[in-house]
Amino acid sequence: MGYTLDFGWLNDAITLIASGAAMTIFLIAVSAVAGIVLSVLGAAGGRSRYALLRRAIGWYVELIRNTPFLVQLFFIFFGLPSLGIRLDPVVAAILAMTLNMTAYTTEIVGAGLDAVSKGQSEAALALGLRPRQVFIKIVLPQALKVIFPALTSQIVIMMLESAVVSQIAVRELTYEADLLQARTFRAFETYFIVTLVYLAMSIGLRRLLVAGGNRFLSGGVS
Repeated sequence: MGYTLDFGWLNDAITLIASGAAMTIFLIAVSAVAGIVLSVLGAAGGRSRYALLRRAIGWYVELIRNTPFLVQLFFIFFGLPSLGIRLDPVVAAILAMTLNMTAYTTEIVGAGLDAVSKGQSEAALALGLRPRQVFIKIVLPQALKVIFPALTSQIVIMMLESAVVSQIAVRELTYEADLLQARTFRAFETYFIVTLVYLAMSIGLRRLLVAGGNRFLSGGVS
């Protein structure tokens, strides 16, 4: 006897799926903003004249980029309590996502900073601008425009990787999908619907980021 598709359970499950999707969006919104801010600071620090700071940032980037996100998440949620640091699952998820994203985007932002001609900085300094003003008003906007496509892709990737936080009982989209399939015994239909939701979220997030880049970055982005 062949398998018969059944989506009759979906009407009662829409609320749970929407709730899980909302949590996923919340997680990526917070971690993306925090991660980008920290990555700008990290990229700038990695190019400072302080050797110790450069080494510390380099070690951090290598550590995060060469260890699994799941292990990082488990270390924060299950490991830190051994030191007396207990975090709410959502807080632990945001912290892990932010630390992971920061490591990858630090390299991306750094590449953008290196792509900006040093002559522009030297000319601005010669006109009397302070180094901080040169960085914020001249170098950083141009760097962000250069690396915006890569930055957008990294944010979308991080949103998809957020499915891992279901392992510490954060009620995001994958967690709700697991509950639904356990309740309905319709694994194929459940994960098919959730796959479509993730696809829609990824496309929507990418278009939103591109629209924001076109609006706020000089000259727009491709």
